[in-house]
Amino acid sequence: MKVVAFNGSPRRNGNTSLLIEETFKIFRAEGIETEVIQLGNKPVHGCTACGKCREIQDRKCHIKNDLLNHCIEKMIEADGIILGTPVYFADVSTEIKALIDVAGYVTRGNGHLLKRKVGAGVISVRRGGALPTFDTMNRFFLINQMIVPGSSYWNFAFGKNQGDVLQDEEGINTIRTLAENMSWLMKKVVTD
Repeated sequence: MKVVAFNGSPRRNGNTSLLIEETFKIFRAEGIETEVIQLGNKPVHGCTACGKCREIQDRKCHIKNDLLNHCIEKMIEADGIILGTPVYFADVSTEIKALIDVAGYVTRGNGHLLKRKVGAGVISVRRGGALPTFDTMNRFFLINQMIVPGSSYWNFAFGKNQGDVLQDEEGINTIRTLAENMSWLMKKVVTD
């Protein structure tokens, strides 16, 4: 069993990365393999709706998107998917939005390749905008027929400077509970 996480923050070791690592601690303790892909601050391109992925049916985007095609492959191979992002103007980072649009179009148009996988978003937020960001990620999971586990609150933690999210006790507990629920759910779904 494996979870792949996509860090949409341009800060490789910033607050979003710390939240992803909190989920990974739980997954590893449950015997679940983990992998993180650094997507933030990388040159990715959003979907242009050219339709080539659906015409050719090869599970790939046909604009210059090698990194996103790698991400799509990782999503298809994984049992669980974590999208991690800071809040940018009350929504996901541009890199996560590109992944959502491209992966959504490709996987839906190639036979619903993410169907029944488990997905969750984790969000680092300085002040406001976490709920619209959470909503954007959940809409990606739900339209792809994925299963979204709940937690004790919405999946975000507050922090401005690097490491501040670790001081948000309720936020960290929410992220850990999310990972516990996701682990339990994946074990139920994958074994059935």
